Amino acid sequence: MSDIDIILEELRKFNTERDWDQFHNGKDLAIGLSVEASELLECFLWKDPKDADIEKIREELADVLNYAFQVADKYNLDIKQIMLAKIQRNAQKYPVDKAKGSAKKYDEL
Repeated sequence: MSDIDIILEELRKFNTERDWDQFHNGKDLAIGLSVEASELLECFLWKDPKDADIEKIREELADVLNYAFQVADKYNLDIKQIMLAKIQRNAQKYPVDKAKGSAKKYDEL
């Protein structure tokens, strides 16, 4: 069993034990993901990035990833496959010879 599968199994077990599956539709999971992403952003608000609390970042990032994994699971998406496919698409949109060292969006390169 892969690490991703282990995480998904633990999330499913956690939610099933609490009867939370009834609340976990795609829309509400996506909203939860957005809320947790905002809480991750709060770790950096009004401070230099190096001054952010790493423990708080760890906690909020775990919440973001938990929701993201649950969205993928809800729609039977293979996390490894969709991530690798997205990296490939980004490589096409941002070729090294044009994008290296640049923060421009792909349509501005």
